[in-house]
Amino acid sequence: MSAETGGPQAVTGGELKAQLDAERAGRPFLVWRDGDGDHHVSPIDVSELWIGRAGSAGLSIDWDDSVSTLHARLAVVGDVCTLEDDGLSRNGSFVNGERIRGARRLRDGDMLRFGRTAVLFRAPAEASAERTAAAADLVTAATVSPAQRRVLVALCRPFRDGAGFATPATNGDIAAELHLSVDAVKTHLRALFEKFALGDLPQNQKRAALAERAMQSGLITERDF
Repeated sequence: MSAETGGPQAVTGGELKAQLDAERAGRPFLVWRDGDGDHHVSPIDVSELWIGRAGSAGLSIDWDDSVSTLHARLAVVGDVCTLEDDGLSRNGSFVNGERIRGARRLRDGDMLRFGRTAVLFRAPAEASAERTAAAADLVTAATVSPAQRRVLVALCRPFRDGAGFATPATNGDIAAELHLSVDAVKTHLRALFEKFALGDLPQNQKRAALAERAMQSGLITERDF
């Protein structure tokens, strides 16, 4: 496989639900896609996690031949996670595109790369003030109107209370909840897709990606439901 796997992609409703469940648990977790494109969310509930192509590794990346047998080690002390690669791997380990030497403390939202495989690191309990401010800036830049925000709330409502498998609300559901026409809902959604830079995604991925952006940015929270 020559293409990078596991990188940022639009998620389905079910995949977003798995990530939201992991966020509610509050513990650090990893998100990645395997060689078949399947989505995985894995809580980090051990004191150390080995990453490599070996089947015995805690995170086994056996589909990527550019990953070393034992590539890197993730050490956990409390809620602090450190990625260590002190010459273990042939091709190096990267955090946000920068090759690490020795050990690097991980922060919520860091994108890790081993070989051609990207892995997202999440630490919900340690989301920093800087990331919160950045999310607020994104929302401000989007200038979402009150009417558009109501559409977003309705779109995300199926994810409330940690419900089981869920997908974003349909145009018909949103229209019924807000007493709007379906055409009006479509108009609001088209504007939101553009404001959140989702216009280039395939049509069947836009709704889940919009729900993800709205909830991860903090624009829509469980209190809105």
